[in-house]
Amino acid sequence: MELTHTRLLVDNYKECFLFYRDVLGFEVSWGDENPLYADFKFSGATLGIFERKQMTEAVGTEYSTDSEKVDRTALIFKVNSVEDNYQELKDRVEFITRPTEQKDWGIKVAHFRDPDGSLIEIYERI
Repeated sequence: MELTHTRLLVDNYKECFLFYRDVLGFEVSWGDENPLYADFKFSGATLGIFERKQMTEAVGTEYSTDSEKVDRTALIFKVNSVEDNYQELKDRVEFITRPTEQKDWGIKVAHFRDPDGSLIEIYERI
């Protein structure tokens, strides 16, 4: 697996987008203030921001604004084959989602959590 970026899951997407772009001066490598997803490149790393409501829909959890009950971040790993990694890991981790094509995103994904509950996504481009 290759860690490609960290994704912040936010409720105020536009405000956060403008903060990272205009206040911190991060270079936008994908997206803008409207699509509810963007990537910023800096110092060889990528920071993604994504509207939390859309992420909860993708993993099939209930959206809440209660900070004790929601994911705030996700670690995103690129893999050669989501299906192969799913088969390899399914006896060792409890997957939240099965391998699913997200055609609007141009990727195939699956999600699981680490022992402390952190959200992890594996993906491949389609």
